[in-house]
Amino acid sequence: MTFKRILLKASGEALMGSQGFGIDVAVVDRIAADIAAVHAKGVEISIVIGGGNIFRGVAVASRGGDRVTGDHMGMLGTVINALALRTSLVKLGVEAVVLSAIAMPELCESFSQRAARAHADAGRVVIFAGGTGNPFFTTDSAGALRAAEMGAEALFKGTQVDGIYSADPKLDPTATRYDRLTHSEVLDKRLAVMDIAAVALARENRIPVVVFSIHQPGELERILDGRGRATIVSD
Repeated sequence: MTFKRILLKASGEALMGSQGFGIDVAVVDRIAADIAAVHAKGVEISIVIGGGNIFRGVAVASRGGDRVTGDHMGMLGTVINALALRTSLVKLGVEAVVLSAIAMPELCESFSQRAARAHADAGRVVIFAGGTGNPFFTTDSAGALRAAEMGAEALFKGTQVDGIYSADPKLDPTATRYDRLTHSEVLDKRLAVMDIAAVALARENRIPVVVFSIHQPGELERILDGRGRATIVSD
């Protein structure tokens, strides 16, 4: 599997490690090392990171609160995670920049497609924070959107398991694992690997989605070398 330009979508929960909340620095350092190894091979990589380890906006709505405010709070959580990941990359000697969909110039640059491409062309790892900048859209949708804007050849979705299953394999040991699917099959089967808007956007822009376990050290590099374990969603 040869890609020279990819976008990695990582959940905020991936940064927690075995903790129930927040950021495990050792885990962030390990994920950063995986990113650095791929970057060192000349692969252009950008990242969209979630904020579920800090705050989930949908939790506010489920308790009767305001969904818009909750989503804005969740966007701030993604900025915290992005800054942590940038710190870990810089420790490894990798130039990295955080671009936020919500303006906060004291902390990071504001997103524009032109700025993102300029940083990527300069060899920097680009980390996107703030989701799409709009409520009611998940960071999965942000991942598909930024992948399209960056001209990514594939969207890599780092998850808790090694691909897409017919059901949660941690709850259903009989769940079927898929090696390959089309975007339409993911939508038709209602497979809960990404939200509908994200899958549809990837399909419209003909972007393959590669679903793998982000918890396996070195797996991202192995998949790019054709040796790893993942589910490939492509039409």
